[in-house]
Amino acid sequence: MAASTRGSRTLSSERLARWRESRWRALSPLTRHVIVAVASLVLVVLVVEMAGPFRQGQLSTMAYLAIAAGGLTVLTGQSGQLSLGHGAFMAVGAYSTALLLQSRSGSPPLVLVILAASTVALVVGLGVGIPAARLHGPYVAGATLALAVAVPGVALYFSEQLGGEQGLTLRVPEAPTWLADAMFFVTGRELTGRTYVAYVAWFCLVVVYLLLANLGSSRVGRRWRAVRDDEVAASIAGIDLGRARVLAFVVSAAAAGLAGAVMALVVRVTAPSGFTLTLSLGLLSAIVLGGLGSLLGALIGAALLTFLPQLVTAIGQDAGLSDLQAAELAPLVYGLTVVVVVLVAPAGLVGTLRSRLAHRTGPS
Repeated sequence: MAASTRGSRTLSSERLARWRESRWRALSPLTRHVIVAVASLVLVVLVVEMAGPFRQGQLSTMAYLAIAAGGLTVLTGQSGQLSLGHGAFMAVGAYSTALLLQSRSGSPPLVLVILAASTVALVVGLGVGIPAARLHGPYVAGATLALAVAVPGVALYFSEQLGGEQGLTLRVPEAPTWLADAMFFVTGRELTGRTYVAYVAWFCLVVVYLLLANLGSSRVGRRWRAVRDDEVAASIAGIDLGRARVLAFVVSAAAAGLAGAVMALVVRVTAPSGFTLTLSLGLLSAIVLGGLGSLLGALIGAALLTFLPQLVTAIGQDAGLSDLQAAELAPLVYGLTVVVVVLVAPAGLVGTLRSRLAHRTGPS
């Protein structure tokens, strides 16, 4: 009797879960994405207000890495173009932001600064994407690799305008009065400069992911995936391969430029040392860890890229290692993590989890 009662409860809960899933899937993709974005903003407010200044800085770092990784997901995961130079587009956005905010008086509104930085990176991405659309496979990777190596040298060549090796320092504008008053009304706390930057970073992340998610579920996203899966079939279907590749490159470059703008606000110093090849390779490893083609995977990969090295460093210091030894241990552990994920979960963490869930819930 008790077993039958438990069985009926399990059956009813499964029916309820399936009913909720069907109702959720009945909504349009735009509606679902907006609901997730609004819920994410509420969660961001709760997490940022609970975190201390150091954690807020880490969260801001994760935000701009996730923005860049999301753009790279569009290019590599959805369009099938391998880029090793996304750090260069981040440098374009960061230097544009630093130049616009370098003046201590008369700086434009922060929203316009971020949009301008994204636009400059978009234009640069268009200039690189048009010739890159003629290339395939490793040749695209080689061209973007050359871009990643060359762009930091531009700052050194124009050292008088771009600060050389020391870079450019910038002053983050104060939060608007209406925003400070609104946040004080909601949270009961004063809006500090670090908290303001964290909110700006995560608001940009949510907006970018909302746009990328809608774009990926639209006809444009389906064309990207068709080009990625089979170029010949996509061409026969009437898809302009060059136009699809250039559009993906431009969207990805604009996202990277916005990430660079947020990075400049977080770090407050824009220098060539912040945009080495290591940054581009780190972004690529993040989307491989999370899962190619998945924005959630890009977010998880950015979280691992932000928190895992610092966690390993802290563990190493607690184990008695020196600061230098603990710092050298962090990239080793991160690299081993990438290797293990590639071997155990070739589709990334999110892709492997989704395939296993689909296998379990599928028909027996």
